[in-house]
Amino acid sequence: MSARMSAPLVIAVPSKGRLQENAAAFFARAGLAFQQSRGARDYHGIIAGLPGVVVKFLSASEITTQLATGQAHLGITGEDLVREQVEDADRVVTMLTPLGFGQANVVVAVPQAWIDVRTMSDLDEVAVDLRVRHGRKMRVATKYVNLTRRFFAEHGLADYRIVESLGATEGAPAAGAAEIVVDITTTGATLVANALKVLDDGVMLRSEANLVASLRADWTPEARAAARTILGRIAAEEEARTTREVRARIASDAAEAAIAAAEGLGARAPYGITAPEVVLHCPKAEVFALVDALVASGGADVTVRSLDYVFRSENPLLARLEARLDGQA
Repeated sequence: MSARMSAPLVIAVPSKGRLQENAAAFFARAGLAFQQSRGARDYHGIIAGLPGVVVKFLSASEITTQLATGQAHLGITGEDLVREQVEDADRVVTMLTPLGFGQANVVVAVPQAWIDVRTMSDLDEVAVDLRVRHGRKMRVATKYVNLTRRFFAEHGLADYRIVESLGATEGAPAAGAAEIVVDITTTGATLVANALKVLDDGVMLRSEANLVASLRADWTPEARAAARTILGRIAAEEEARTTREVRARIASDAAEAAIAAAEGLGARAPYGITAPEVVLHCPKAEVFALVDALVASGGADVTVRSLDYVFRSENPLLARLEARLDGQA
């Protein structure tokens, strides 16, 4: 029993490249700096000042596998890999929050020369033509076999054959290995360079890196406590990043009206009415509208500042995780 209780919380993060840099920066902003005792070649690490947590540095595909099998409690990986690799993903893992990096779309692309093929429904005619004229099925080159099958089934397409791609998928039509491709793209430039175009309704998934929690991991009391600390800091940093603190000098008889106007802009007065100074937390996008409203209400000497962390009494990330864990049989 003691061995189980002492098992660490495991976080799986990318081991190299831009994703690794972004993941480390994401945690560092929340005061969760990674430490690797043997430098960048060490594939295990810790979080400074937070005992009971192990960080594993893995490939994106390995991260998804470890989350699916419960070998990692938390991980950073792309939604495209989760949806592709994990059968019935929503029962196995839960997406806690998108991270704002690693954006890419999984798309269906066809040769630009197919000027009459613009939508998924047009592929039916292509499939029929290939069957009648050449006696074979339409070939689809992709690394995303499961996503492709699900998406094509949703559009009523069945007369095709998947050619699993091990190399540069976008080159398959030019090489004669396939007629169309399903691939991941960020800007679309590589597809254009290979004389391909994305179908008008051919975006299968808009993916980005997510903080993902495994529902199959061993969530001991210690693991939950560590997750509570980690998710508390992450949520506080996210809240601060999208919030600005606005202060204004205002007369007591005008403070209540000013706060009412602020609430209409999504702002809140965390300390109540505190005239002759009012303190408001405001969505970043509404700052200037709030300043105008305060001035119109008689406010003066309005100041705006950024915040490092905002710890609310409710943590939406933790609530999302605990709801899924406690809802399981």
